Amino acid sequence: MTTIGAAQLPEQLRQKADQLRIHSIRATTQAGNGHPTSCCSAADIVATLFFSVMRYDPKNPRNPDNDRFVLSKGHAAPLLYAAWAEAGLFNPKELLELRTLASDLEGHPTPRLAFVDMATGSLGQGLSVGIGIALNNKYLDKTSARTYVVLGDGESVEGSVWEAADLARHAQLDNLCAIIDINRLGQSDPTMLEHNLPAYQARWESFGWHTLTIDGHDHADLLKAFSKASQTTNKPTMILAKTYKGKGIPFAEDHPSWHGKPLNAQQAEEVITLLSQSLSSPAPTFSIVAPTTVQRDNNPVKPLPAPPYERTDSVATREAFGDALAQLGEVNPLVVGLDADVKNSTYTDKFGKRFPGRFFENFIAEQNMIGAAAGLAACGKIPFAATFAAFFTRAYDFIRMAAISQSNIKLMGSHVGVSIGEDGPSQMGLEDLAMMAAQPGVVVLYPSDAMCAYRMVETMANHPGMVYMRTGRPKTPILYGPDETFAIGGSKVLRQNEKDQLTIVAAGVTLHESLKAYDELQKSGIAVRIIDLYSIAPIDAATLKQAAKATNNLVLTVEDHYLHGGIGDAVLSALSTEGVRLHKMGIQEIAHSGKPDQLLDHYGINARAIIEKVKQLV
Repeated sequence: MTTIGAAQLPEQLRQKADQLRIHSIRATTQAGNGHPTSCCSAADIVATLFFSVMRYDPKNPRNPDNDRFVLSKGHAAPLLYAAWAEAGLFNPKELLELRTLASDLEGHPTPRLAFVDMATGSLGQGLSVGIGIALNNKYLDKTSARTYVVLGDGESVEGSVWEAADLARHAQLDNLCAIIDINRLGQSDPTMLEHNLPAYQARWESFGWHTLTIDGHDHADLLKAFSKASQTTNKPTMILAKTYKGKGIPFAEDHPSWHGKPLNAQQAEEVITLLSQSLSSPAPTFSIVAPTTVQRDNNPVKPLPAPPYERTDSVATREAFGDALAQLGEVNPLVVGLDADVKNSTYTDKFGKRFPGRFFENFIAEQNMIGAAAGLAACGKIPFAATFAAFFTRAYDFIRMAAISQSNIKLMGSHVGVSIGEDGPSQMGLEDLAMMAAQPGVVVLYPSDAMCAYRMVETMANHPGMVYMRTGRPKTPILYGPDETFAIGGSKVLRQNEKDQLTIVAAGVTLHESLKAYDELQKSGIAVRIIDLYSIAPIDAATLKQAAKATNNLVLTVEDHYLHGGIGDAVLSALSTEGVRLHKMGIQEIAHSGKPDQLLDHYGINARAIIEKVKQLV
């Protein structure tokens, strides 16, 4: 609460909002770019939240018991920065370093800042992240902390917002309050509904949300709305706030041509003078309420038990992933699971059945699954999210933003390549390695047998950062013993001889085809080296270079993936300075339904095709 009476609170919050406007205008004018009008429309909402509603430690944004704030409309970043500066986290003078290389006050927020849980700016993602945070607080940590998400009206058209809307209702997230800053204007045109608040209300009420329409510049309205939201049970709250873009800037207010344009120095000085006239001196002081501390269990993390497989078994790597995840749940209390209605195919249902309180079904909403995983990770959990590799393409923008955030999420994509068989090309993950490896800092793994897949699930959990594992649908033979270890950035040389004429690099189903080819080539007197490249990124460049040097600088890669961006390109990058002759085998056209063995043969990545290629090369 504040040090002033309740009757004076709306006026004092108005002054604080105008101070946030002043900071936003100064910072963007100094930077020479930015979105001051987008900041000004939401200033009253943010001031009310930060200086009257939210319970948080302004000196410790990472306090797990804080109420959380997510700015989904990330282009209003200067407003967020100004709020934390006014709360006392850092000197407001630092706001003038906005958008400079020397400052972490970037054009859109990133978790380089302690008070940002997830990078925003690619619109339509903040509500999904807020769901992850709210799920954690309600169902895992069981705290009273609330989550607030401010969205722009333009971004509310994004499909991911409506995925999130449905899932928040389904999960009964009464600790989640979202606010749409309905300022009527998008970047290039007015928004679809402009100021038609009844239409907004009808939509959100139809999705099962507690919905309130208010004047977003009236602090008494805002305070009442947030109070009602805090008293609502079993459903999330959406506050629809009618605002004006550029509020407080007379010549820009509600004007369509001011999106993303800073004021020049003279304009800024005139507006700041005008806003300053209504500020009292000294400025009102606010006493921010500290969060309630929650006692948490500190159960120790234990090692994963040994894989349950025999050398004679044949097990799909997707199934081994499910086995390991279920076991990991037993030994690591921070691990949680997320599904998108394919848990009986990815085998995450094994975790879900054993730990229903730590497993979150997202139904067919892959974007929300990734956003919610990032929110859970921001709360210190280790989320594993799994679906068919092909379906991650729908969520790739969320994956990109999670990578920018260096989010500690773990992804598994199953049903990769033509080896899935009859389901056809829409279900075949044939571009996932390229997608995931393109993001800096993301570890990309591709185990070839159940032992490797099982062991690497534990490695994924222990690695601080984003990891993607590619798994296959077919059952494949066991290659390794139960005590074999697999480090990120490693590989395994499975066959080698001092007379090797060529190195074959593969993973997954094509590794098994390469081993079949090896046996036949031996009968023809052709010696080749076989490398299991289970870690695509980072890659074991040292082993690859050594193998290439020992085999006449002749390397062949074989993969059940499109040629571009997969194993072949990863190996080529690692060996590009070594004078190596590298030949790539992979999928070069849109695939077709068929039996797995037929497709491997038809697209030239089975043992027969490998033997023919090797004989041509040597």
